[in-house]
Amino acid sequence: MGASVTDERVGRVSETPKNTLQYRFDGPEDAPVLILGPSLGTTWHMWDRQVPELVKQWRVFRFDMPGHGGAPAHPAGSVAEISQRLLATLDEVGVQRFGYAGCAFGGAIGAELALRHPQRVASLALISASPRFGSADEFRQRGVIVRSNGLDPIARTSPERWFTPGFAAAQPAITDWAVQMVRTTDPGCYIAACEALAAFDVRAELGRIGVPTLVLVGSEDQVTGQGEARTLVAGIPDARLAVVPGASHLAPVEQPAAVTDLLVRHFSTAWQLGPEATGTHAAISAPPVKPVIAPPTPVFPVAEIGPTEQPEAVGGGRPDPYEAGIKVRREVLGDAHVDRALAAADDFSTDFQELITRYAWGEVWNRPGLDRRSRSCVTLTALVAGGHLDELAFHTRAALRNGLTPQEIKEVLLQAAVYCGVPAANSAFKVAQAVIREETTPQA
Repeated sequence: MGASVTDERVGRVSETPKNTLQYRFDGPEDAPVLILGPSLGTTWHMWDRQVPELVKQWRVFRFDMPGHGGAPAHPAGSVAEISQRLLATLDEVGVQRFGYAGCAFGGAIGAELALRHPQRVASLALISASPRFGSADEFRQRGVIVRSNGLDPIARTSPERWFTPGFAAAQPAITDWAVQMVRTTDPGCYIAACEALAAFDVRAELGRIGVPTLVLVGSEDQVTGQGEARTLVAGIPDARLAVVPGASHLAPVEQPAAVTDLLVRHFSTAWQLGPEATGTHAAISAPPVKPVIAPPTPVFPVAEIGPTEQPEAVGGGRPDPYEAGIKVRREVLGDAHVDRALAAADDFSTDFQELITRYAWGEVWNRPGLDRRSRSCVTLTALVAGGHLDELAFHTRAALRNGLTPQEIKEVLLQAAVYCGVPAANSAFKVAQAVIREETTPQA
């Protein structure tokens, strides 16, 4: 597949099939490749102010995630899938080994690459990143908001998450750019990216990241702050921490000079040679510089990570469905709901909690014959028929998380009114209406 080519110093922009990513190159063809990965809701333009300095030493490769920046809307439901598309793109253009710097979601991609494809990554920078981004509930809730209201509510509140108040007030043009960048993202791809972040968790694997790593965080970042950064530094064997004063979540945009300086210093001095490295892809020597990156100091993770236990086998050597069940139960009902249910269990009710986890969630909900949207439709109808209004409330939430829109839930309840009775549906509409209002109203 061809790529449109302009002056190499200006850049080259690709054409994009489904299994690759929209990308552009800047800088000399014979320089080592440095990849810049974007944050959720942004485009490669978030790195515009880093490129002029970086191309002095590197061939800079930037990419857009699916549905971002006009890229084709081919949703990817996991960080691993995005990473595979990035590698397929790099294979296509002949890039085998590279340095990688990623912001937020882009940082998740970098961690995934360093863990699953360590032979490809020469050096790593994780910016505004985390081994686990918030909670799964938070990102699935964001998907519900987008599915119900479009991206406008997320777009309007993006500057609050990305920038310090002073910067947002002083830079209205950049604030407007940020809002428009999110607003023009494909909603389906944004929702898929939220699902990807909901499932992302590499806390237990950080010790296997074997390349020199810079962990960079804005001092005012309220999204992935210094606690998350220190967890990364504590877990990655060869990691250093840099805190950028006066920056929030989108530090490369808010403090471009400081971030650029840190990236240049890191990638100039911490570029791990691969066995095949020769010529222009060798380590880049740099003159001595005054260090501004904090040396390694004892830091402690914000949470203890226990060892992964293997599921026990039950009768006939079949794996115990409990672990699969608890995973599905959390994905469908949310961590908060499941945590409350398990915390409330005592000697009297614990066996029942294990029963439904194993057989309702580990067996039936985990079967491949129906997708989760279909199972939600069936479940809502059954609950209306049985008059189980308490369970109808949390399964209405589950239906929204599973991808049903409020309009589709209304259709399910209208269908139930015909076959289960108007009084039952009348009660169900009241419950579902309250839940939908709560779940789909954007936070002020």
